[in-house]
Amino acid sequence: MARKPARAHDDSRDHLAPTRLHTPRRARTELEFEEATILGALFGQFDANLVQIENRLGVYISARGNRAQIEGPEDAVARARDVLKGMHQRLLQGQELDAGAIESLISMSAEPTLEGIISGDGETPPIMIRTRKKTIVPRSATQIEYMRALASRDVIFALGPAGTGKTYVAVAQAVSQLITGSVQRLILSRPAVEAGERLGFLPGDMKDKVDPYLRPLYDALYDCMPPEQVERRLASGEIEIAPIAFMRGRTLAESFIILDEAQNTTPAQMKMFLTRFGQNSRMVICGDPNQVDIPGGPQMSGLNDAVGRLEGIDGIAVTRFTSADVVRHPIVGRIVEAYEGKHG
Repeated sequence: MARKPARAHDDSRDHLAPTRLHTPRRARTELEFEEATILGALFGQFDANLVQIENRLGVYISARGNRAQIEGPEDAVARARDVLKGMHQRLLQGQELDAGAIESLISMSAEPTLEGIISGDGETPPIMIRTRKKTIVPRSATQIEYMRALASRDVIFALGPAGTGKTYVAVAQAVSQLITGSVQRLILSRPAVEAGERLGFLPGDMKDKVDPYLRPLYDALYDCMPPEQVERRLASGEIEIAPIAFMRGRTLAESFIILDEAQNTTPAQMKMFLTRFGQNSRMVICGDPNQVDIPGGPQMSGLNDAVGRLEGIDGIAVTRFTSADVVRHPIVGRIVEAYEGKHG
C-alpha cells in the first residue's frame, strides 16, 4: 500500500541559505527498500527520522510505500542517500536507531567510507564490538580510528571531551574480549579526585567510599552485560573496579585494564599505573586534558606528561576526540565548542 509523505516541504529554510556566486547543482535520487517490516522504524513516527535528515542536510525526502525520493543540492543528496542506507543497515543488523544514532550517521556521511563502515567492503568485516546485550558500531569518524586501535594496539590513550564515547567504547571492547576468553580479567580504575567539590565524610566501608567515583564505569558495564553476569564476575574477581591507589605493586597479566579520568593523575601515579602492564594484556587510558581537577592544573597532569613522553612509541596509540565527535544530544557538542572557544 502506498505511503504518502507526512508533511509538505518546509520552504521557510530556503531564505536561510547563504548567497552564492554559483547555484549548487541540484539532484534527485530514489532508494527502494525490500524489507517492509522495518520501514516504520526506518522513516520514524510521522517521518521524524526523515525530517531530521532534511533539517541537517537541506534536502527534501518524499516517502511513498517502500521508496524514498531525495531532492536537493547534489552533495547533500549523496550524503542523505548514504545516511538512509546506513540507517537501513543498522536496522537489518538488529541495532538501535534513535536520534543520536542518526545524528552520528549524518556526521559521518561527510566521510567517503561511510557505507564501508556500516556494512563492510566485501573483504573486511564491518567495524563493530559485540557484547552480551548490544552491538556497538562507530558513531563518529574518530571512533572508527579508536575502535581499530582498541583491536590492535597494546596501550591506547583516548583524549577528548565528555560524550565522545572514550570510556564507553573501551568498556565494550573489554567486555567483548572477556566473554570471548581473549583476556581473563577486566580491571577498571580511576583516581578518586573530587571535581571542584568537597564531599566531606562518606559513611561505610572502603567499597562504599570509592563506589561514587566509579559509578560511570559500573553504568557502562551494566549497559554491555546482563546484571546477574556483572555481579557474578565482580564476586569472582573476573571484573575488578578500584581506585588507582589499589594498583600499586601489582602486575596485571591476561587483563584488559582501563583507567578513566586519567587527567587527574599525577605523573608519578601515571608511571606507576603504566608499569603494571603484564603479558597478554591491553591498557586504555581515557581522559580530557582540558578538565584537570588536581592542584597545579594541566601542567601537573600525569595524562599530559605520559602522552608527551610516549606518543609515537611502537605499540602505543593516541586517539584525540573533539567536540565534533560528541555522540550525546547535539546540544552537548555545541556546549563543548562554546567552552573550548572561551578557554582555548
